[in-house]
Amino acid sequence: MAGNSIVNMFKIKELRSRLLFTLLILAVFRMGSVLTIPGIDANVLLSYFDELARQNKNAFASYMDFFVGGAFSNFSIFMLGVMPYISTQIIMQLAVIIFPSLKRVAEEDGGQRKIAMWTRVGTIFVCLLQSYAVTVYASSIPNSIVIENRIAFRMLAMITVTTGSMVTIWLGDQITSRGIGNGISMMIFAGIVARLPSAVVELGRKIVAGDVQFVFAIIVLVMFIGIIALVVYEESGERKIPVHYAKRVVGRKMYGGQNTYIPFKINPSNVIPLIFASSLLTFPIQLIQMFGSNRNSARWVARLASFLTPNGVWYNILLVILIVFFAYFYTQVTLNPTEIAKNIRENGGSIPGVRTDKTEEYLQRILNRLILPGAIFLCVIAILPTFIQTIFRFPQSIAMLMGGTSLIIMVGVDLDTMSQVEALLKMHHHDGLTTKGRIRSRSL
Repeated sequence: MAGNSIVNMFKIKELRSRLLFTLLILAVFRMGSVLTIPGIDANVLLSYFDELARQNKNAFASYMDFFVGGAFSNFSIFMLGVMPYISTQIIMQLAVIIFPSLKRVAEEDGGQRKIAMWTRVGTIFVCLLQSYAVTVYASSIPNSIVIENRIAFRMLAMITVTTGSMVTIWLGDQITSRGIGNGISMMIFAGIVARLPSAVVELGRKIVAGDVQFVFAIIVLVMFIGIIALVVYEESGERKIPVHYAKRVVGRKMYGGQNTYIPFKINPSNVIPLIFASSLLTFPIQLIQMFGSNRNSARWVARLASFLTPNGVWYNILLVILIVFFAYFYTQVTLNPTEIAKNIRENGGSIPGVRTDKTEEYLQRILNRLILPGAIFLCVIAILPTFIQTIFRFPQSIAMLMGGTSLIIMVGVDLDTMSQVEALLKMHHHDGLTTKGRIRSRSL
């Protein structure tokens, strides 16, 4: 049946064109990830980062590389990926909540389009700031810059990197509209998967060299399979709130009188808090690391850089705090109990066993019971790479695959893509991808 499903995917013209278009865009993204920005000596970069890897001092570069498929250490035109856009989205969503004027703009006709446009404009400024930090970081690498005029190099690099990041966002939008799945999440997914082969090769070398015990590798592999099963189970779980709509007569027709339910996911905010927390920490850490590597920088900047090492204790503490915060924040924004209760009342609905005026309070209580366990689950997954790297002495590249944002993004994007493919197959009267049950989408 699996073979028939794959054949059917390419028999349907619409699905075939969407799949091929998605693969084409991802191929363009991967090509751009290896194109070094003008003025940088690629050979010097390769030697520099190889030396850092041998000295186990490449934690920051490895962390940045993981979400852009190695584009950061290549100093490629796509080295920032979509992270500046995600960071700007966080800032804009917080601003909409804090400033009433922005909230009014977002709620009026065409308001969401305006917010999206302002987000993209803000992304350009974030890209310019981060790209300037990139040029400072490049200056700290001996003999990496081949252009003598440093001002000209910085201008050229900033324009190139900013343009590359905006092109990446545009490519993601094209996947969303003409391909399969959420484009922005798909670009992050592609960057993570692209690092998988090199991570496995590095682990094999560590095992052969005796730096990693073979027994530990087997234990972690079993853990990895179990964690994936747990994440899939958690991603697919939901709490159904029953809603009954009373019968009402309008003219000669009768409406209502039906029973339905509101599906609340076990983890209502999904992977969003993890992405938001990682992006929010990545932005200042990137600036600190890059400016801290400059010889003329203040000592406290260098201390702060070592204090917020991606696999350090304080980094993980801040990550946990931000995940819990964004879990509550994002759930309240997307699943507002007040709005849900208002819609139920306006349509003549009620929740069995709950007074109408207590609907909002009941929904809020249910959400609170779901948010905290979901946030704790995300926190455990987020700090798992540090645990694996510290206890089992695994390389960071492979440890980050075992948990954290990367694992949940891979599982979530995979489930979302499979659900869209299955929906298109069934729409054209074909069997789905699975013979039993169904695949539940998790919009990222």
